[in-house]
Amino acid sequence: MISLEVGHLKSLVALDLSMKQLSGQLPKNVSKLGKGLRVLNLNNNNFHDTIPKIFPKGCELQYLDLYGNQLSETLPLSSVNCRMLEVLDIGNNNISSPFPFWMETLPKLRVLVLKSNRFHNIIPISKVKPSFSKLRILDMSHNEFTGVLPIEFLDKFKAMMNVSENEIGAEYSDVLSTVLLKGFEYGLRSIQRAYTSIDLSNNKFQAKIPSSIGKFNGLHALNLAYNNFTGHIPSLENLNLLESLDLRSNQLVGDIPWQLRKLKSLSFLNLSYNHLVGSIPEQGQFFMLDSSSYIGNPELCGLPLTNMCRNDDPQPKLLVSTTQKDDDFNILDRFTSQVVLMGYGCGMLFGMVAGYLIFKYEKPEWFI
Repeated sequence: MISLEVGHLKSLVALDLSMKQLSGQLPKNVSKLGKGLRVLNLNNNNFHDTIPKIFPKGCELQYLDLYGNQLSETLPLSSVNCRMLEVLDIGNNNISSPFPFWMETLPKLRVLVLKSNRFHNIIPISKVKPSFSKLRILDMSHNEFTGVLPIEFLDKFKAMMNVSENEIGAEYSDVLSTVLLKGFEYGLRSIQRAYTSIDLSNNKFQAKIPSSIGKFNGLHALNLAYNNFTGHIPSLENLNLLESLDLRSNQLVGDIPWQLRKLKSLSFLNLSYNHLVGSIPEQGQFFMLDSSSYIGNPELCGLPLTNMCRNDDPQPKLLVSTTQKDDDFNILDRFTSQVVLMGYGCGMLFGMVAGYLIFKYEKPEWFI
């Protein structure tokens, strides 16, 4: 348990008590630290029970990190008072709740991490406008969300649809949370650019992957692994900045879209354990991937798998059947015989004419 001497901390701008092995309930007097508090970092402690109503009106909090505790309820509605909030991380707790749609009303929210909790139920369609328009990092992985992933939900993420690769992500410089990129976890502090990602892995989403996800041309990482998505892989050819794509362990069918060859930045791809068929594309970034990206799809073929496609076999030489060879030989033999006979006939005729002239004119000089 911690106790704050509020009288001495009213002008505090940032409070970082992360990784201090603190326990007990969150201090309720945090709200009395003053409206000027911008950063509150309590991650990786042992705080438990509920999150108190510690967010007063006019709250200027920009960064709130409660990751890695044992909190059991979601943030209270008083959090909407923090209109300046840009980073919100309540991952790796014991929160059991439907999706907290009130977070949509936070106009500057850029990073939302809900991973490794017990959020559940379907994601309903919200009528809040605008909402999540600044959001660039969404991590809802390792929860219990079910049902169809609504197109209307994805369409809210306008900031992911138009991001410049040259834009520097200085706004994340104090974020300690981790994101999954190319199969490995990275701290956002180590990412020195405007990074964008969606991680919905390890849930129970069903039905098709919404085609509207192909509009996120500013997206760097997309992780939909370990769900129950069905249907074909949508066209993602406009995701020019995409570096990591993880669709493993779903129920996807059909071919691997050839348009994926256009993704020049793609360096991590995992399509394993689906029901994909056909040949693996042979161009683009596919040359750099190993067989682990495709295992568990017995009807896929081509390199780097050992299962070669029929079109990948060496082209057979033009073979002519024995019967055809014999027929061709007989035709050629008959043609040659006719030419020889014609030669003999012409020679004999010429010889008879020459002999006749010699005997008749007694070897005339003009003939010799």
